[in-house]
Amino acid sequence: MQVMKRVFYPLAMATLLGFFGILFYYQQEPVRELDERGGSLLGGIGWLDAMSIIGEQWMIFSISFLLLVFLWIFRKNYRGMLFVFLAVGAGNVLNHLMKEWFERPRPNFPQELATYSFPSNHAMVGLLYLFTLAYFIGQSATKSMRLLVWCVAIALTILVALSRVAGGEHYISDILAGMFLGYTWFVLVAIWYEMRERQFRKRRPVQSE
Repeated sequence: MQVMKRVFYPLAMATLLGFFGILFYYQQEPVRELDERGGSLLGGIGWLDAMSIIGEQWMIFSISFLLLVFLWIFRKNYRGMLFVFLAVGAGNVLNHLMKEWFERPRPNFPQELATYSFPSNHAMVGLLYLFTLAYFIGQSATKSMRLLVWCVAIALTILVALSRVAGGEHYISDILAGMFLGYTWFVLVAIWYEMRERQFRKRRPVQSE
């Protein structure tokens, strides 16, 4: 919890500023050059493109549903279930609303996609469900195992995000904006959850007397 406060919370402010920076400047020449270089560097890497399956909507729904069942049956953690709904469900809705609001066209892509490009859903919601999964798995793990879980979650998040550039579905600026906003949203939900958990623990001794 202390690490969350010292590192993760200030980082969420930085990523929020990063998101707005990309939002205001993604049509400017420096960002367009970054997008072109990213597309040239990563485009066509087959194994990286295949990693996008981890961020597909059916995968996100399946893993999130299993997490909800686990929190319900084995933990009786109803606030944790609400955490999943707020982080993954509401985050997914927010992403789609922003896509429709900004209406940024996708890169030149051989297959027509029905949605817009900014911010990347795979980057944003992929981060949200992987970080949420790591958050609850890590609660009952040892310190070293918790570190391993988070390292795997971060690595998968980055690979899923970059896979969308490798496949030509997104610009680098799309995935950076998605990851920045996704992380900020995750931390906001985590702050709410931990505040509610502290309030519950304070009330519990009084109720048991």
